[in-house]
Amino acid sequence: MSTKSILEVKNLHAGFGSTEVVKGVSLSAQYHTVTAIIGPSGCGKSTFIRCLNRLHEETSGAFANGQVWLENTDIYAKNVDPVSIRRKVGMVFQKPNAFPSMSIFDNVVAGLRLAGVKRHSILKEIVEQSLISAALWHEVKDKLNAPGTSLSGGQQQRLCIARALAVEPTVLLMDEPTSALDPISTAKIEELMTELRKKVTIIIVTHNMQQAARISDQTAFFLSGDLIEFGETSQVFTAPKMDQTERYITGRFG
Repeated sequence: MSTKSILEVKNLHAGFGSTEVVKGVSLSAQYHTVTAIIGPSGCGKSTFIRCLNRLHEETSGAFANGQVWLENTDIYAKNVDPVSIRRKVGMVFQKPNAFPSMSIFDNVVAGLRLAGVKRHSILKEIVEQSLISAALWHEVKDKLNAPGTSLSGGQQQRLCIARALAVEPTVLLMDEPTSALDPISTAKIEELMTELRKKVTIIIVTHNMQQAARISDQTAFFLSGDLIEFGETSQVFTAPKMDQTERYITGRFG
């Protein structure tokens, strides 16, 4: 495991209007690792990761203060284009959101076309590589012109992962990517994350304690907007330093 940070969050505050949802959080993620963000509903997990690619600010009344360093770039610096950050920090949401009016092929290349890539031979090659990386190629290679929404829920989620990978991000954010899926599809996504960490750094929000323990290298426990504990997953789950963490992961919370 690399010890060099690809992402460094320093004293991040975020929220909506006068309500602070993320309260001075600092943590880092290393290259080619999986970081799990756990905690009860409404504790700021989703707001936190949406700050990592500046998607949070797209919501009316949203604010974010602090520093988020992606390699050598402070993504909140005035001269930084949020769109360029979102190409480097991809996002996969809780529910599969395949574009309904687009084919499987067009779903994968949507971001590339927005970036101005037009040559079909290049797009075709990237579609194949992205679908292979998302463990979906062999299931859809003969029906690339079919609607993306014709796929099953689990396949659509992998299609969304392929779409995110097509623009070659360095970090992939996943907000409860398996919560709407059946156990078989969930297992496929977890296997996929294990493979993807060889190429990208992954930060995943999950309510599934077993999932966090299975797939992540480090775990952050959030509570009411505060970062209560952050460390190696094995340590957090077997010897948590904070009583609140122990009560949450053992189901005795509240």
